[in-house]
Amino acid sequence: MLKGFACFLGALLLFISSPVQAAPINEAVLAGGCFWCVEHDLEKLPGVLDVQSGYAGGDKPNPTYQEVSAGGTNYVESVKVRFDPNKLSYETLLRSFWRNVDPTDGSGQFCDRGSSYRPVIFVADADQQKGAEASAAAARAELGSKKVLRVAIEPLKRFWPAENYHQNYAELNKAKYNFYRWSCGRDARLDAVWGKKARKGLMWSSLPLKPGGQR
Repeated sequence: MLKGFACFLGALLLFISSPVQAAPINEAVLAGGCFWCVEHDLEKLPGVLDVQSGYAGGDKPNPTYQEVSAGGTNYVESVKVRFDPNKLSYETLLRSFWRNVDPTDGSGQFCDRGSSYRPVIFVADADQQKGAEASAAAARAELGSKKVLRVAIEPLKRFWPAENYHQNYAELNKAKYNFYRWSCGRDARLDAVWGKKARKGLMWSSLPLKPGGQR
């Protein structure tokens, strides 16, 4: 009896002292025009832990909204998505990203014009580079070969969080956000580009051909 209790106690102590494995968290940095909209569109996806608005692509430390929006900094309004890879794959996240941007417009997005609003997939490593290129090929196949995609794939230098008043803007300023989104024509254009798959992460309807002529 005592021997059994000692074994139980030893196992319990071993369990308590063992380090708890933290849940895996992946990050992706994406730019698709107004970061309020991209943040709002992606934070609803199952498996997304949080989305933060900010700036990526430039070199100057601590960029401000005024500096980025004025142009000339190479920074782009972007979001950092933290997600659980066991619930949401990078590939699925990118599908939702594509369906929430106009990939044929590289000079801005919707009513927001200029280099600080251009669409970009910022990649942190070789795996993300491969995933981004595969998603671009799939998007091109779905939209048709006559569509020229203008979404850039660039290495991530550093992501800088935007000012506090930009965070969770859609949730904290619903009336202003909804009017801005409507007046900017974002959803109307998404519907025109993607049809029934606009704003959805559904599977690609057509996949690019692999070597040998197979999909």
